[in-house]
Amino acid sequence: MSSCRVAQVASAGGALEIVEREVPRPAPCHVRIAVEACGVCHSDSVFVNAQVPGVRFPLVAGHEIAGRIDELGAGTDDVWRVGDRVTVGWFGGSCGHCPPCRHGDFMVCENLKIPGLTYDGGYAEAVIAPVDALARIPDALSATDAGPLACAGVTAYNGLRRSSARPGDLVAVLGIGGLGHLGVQYAAAMGFETVAIARGAAKADLAQRLGAHHYIDSTADTSVADALRSLGGAKAVLATAANSDAITATVDGLAPRGELVVIGVDATPLGINPTQLLMAGRIVRGHPSGTAQDVQDTMAFSALRGIRPMVETVPLDQADEAYRKMMSGAARFRMVLTTR
Repeated sequence: MSSCRVAQVASAGGALEIVEREVPRPAPCHVRIAVEACGVCHSDSVFVNAQVPGVRFPLVAGHEIAGRIDELGAGTDDVWRVGDRVTVGWFGGSCGHCPPCRHGDFMVCENLKIPGLTYDGGYAEAVIAPVDALARIPDALSATDAGPLACAGVTAYNGLRRSSARPGDLVAVLGIGGLGHLGVQYAAAMGFETVAIARGAAKADLAQRLGAHHYIDSTADTSVADALRSLGGAKAVLATAANSDAITATVDGLAPRGELVVIGVDATPLGINPTQLLMAGRIVRGHPSGTAQDVQDTMAFSALRGIRPMVETVPLDQADEAYRKMMSGAARFRMVLTTR
């Protein structure tokens, strides 16, 4: 493979345009991946719109990458082989030398590598990635399933499994979107008494199909907190909705020692006061995505329990349309670009 097509953005906020690029050889401890699918995540917009420092244009976004290794760099053939099926998610590698890395907490590396920011992402036919970013795809998962699990999946899965909730506990998932539809499935499969929270009565049937035992309409006359308390109070709330007001509304529905796990991104401050936390011993915690091993764990659990993302696939040539649909909120529930 001497050249490949990519969907690049020439300047901040611009359209995704298909261009041809040369494909470099992988450096030592890197591999080249022939991309088969790449999810379109809302976080990509942060880079497309240059909302963080360090963004360089032209830019190739995409951090929900699934494909096959088609070339090995030096020092990689002890574990990986050409043809291995792999994913690369938001965790695109770590530096290995900052204090968090030296403590083994690679996900909060101070120099975290992110596909689409640190190096070209997966809106392309080929990607070069470091080996510490690779997660092996189980045979039971297609590339279009595996891509979204490398970011949305692992974020929801890890947020739940690292919470204080245990099987049988009441756990609520706020939002049934790109993250939440996976969160509900994981919560039910982990043995939690699962509550789905969303806007409007129309989503109740979907919540039930995903495995929820209860549904709370956040627009109903009964507040979300009161509804949760009527069920005994939530041991954990996984807040996937990108809405600080909606997240805030769940806090008083937490049981004593309950935990709010925030994975939905909103720049607006949460409206929580210390009294809400102190008197009941509640915890509020932000949760990032997950390392390559966490992604592999997520995929293995998903394969075991029959959990899959709900996706809409479109060819790479229509990357701009897929991105715009995701940004409009019309995707149900993950847009995935395919190259084959």
